[in-house]
Amino acid sequence: MIKHILTNYKKKSLKERFLLFIGIMFLMIYLTLGAILIFWTTFPIRMETKYRIALGCLLIVYGTFRFWRLLKTDTND
Repeated sequence: MIKHILTNYKKKSLKERFLLFIGIMFLMIYLTLGAILIFWTTFPIRMETKYRIALGCLLIVYGTFRFWRLLKTDTND
């Protein structure tokens, strides 16, 4: 399976590789921001805990959904 992923990656053009890299970078940004919102107890913006956790989870789900869509459209082309 890993061999298939590597050969598929090597077939991509430079533009597709760059867009994949940007997609991975934004996934990491959304995951990090979501984790910060969830686990930072003394958050500088005044928010109730349940809203802060809900927003953090929403960011994590949104980042994962965006990356999944990027991979899905990437394999169809």
